[in-house]
Amino acid sequence: MSNRLKKAPFIHENCQLNLTELGVYTEVGIYNVFENVKFGDYSYTGQFCILQNAEIGKFSNIAAMARIGPVLHPIDRPALHHFTYRRMKYGFAETDDEAFFQWRTEQIAYVGHDTWIGHGAIIMPGVKIGNGAVVGSGAVVTKNVDPYTVVVGVPAIPIKKRFSADIIRKLEKIQWWDWSHENIKERLDDFYLPIEEFTNKYYQAGD
Repeated sequence: MSNRLKKAPFIHENCQLNLTELGVYTEVGIYNVFENVKFGDYSYTGQFCILQNAEIGKFSNIAAMARIGPVLHPIDRPALHHFTYRRMKYGFAETDDEAFFQWRTEQIAYVGHDTWIGHGAIIMPGVKIGNGAVVGSGAVVTKNVDPYTVVVGVPAIPIKKRFSADIIRKLEKIQWWDWSHENIKERLDDFYLPIEEFTNKYYQAGD
């Protein structure tokens, strides 16, 4: 990832993107598969990631082999196999089960702004990852994750908050991820400040 990015998305080789919207300064790693995905500005993926039915915020850091929004099978039917919804494939019917496909595409996984999804992590359909959250490598996330929370394990459980409740509240109000490219460049040095100094500088008292 050493190439200098431009506003136009940078897509590495051997990727499959279908029904996908990519924001500015985004990067898609090699051998990625995106289907029905909104991918926010400045976000990137490592190698061999699969994202389906997902909405990714801005500045999301997604490590290699992450799986976001794996599609579901109909566990309430007598058969799990996809012959019940890919009926045409087996010559069982003249149409597929479009209602099931529609339901599946609506189970959107949301990943917030400035998040870090670790290597090989899995985020299940319909799960919401809050802004600033961290998902540990190999974790399987089956429940929503609060902002600025670190989760690990199978199933993933929270182990700590990145910051105090007051700092989190201020960061959520500042929403630096919505700053313009020019403002971030101009204020770059401030991102190296202690977190208290950063939030005190940009949080408006009384908000």
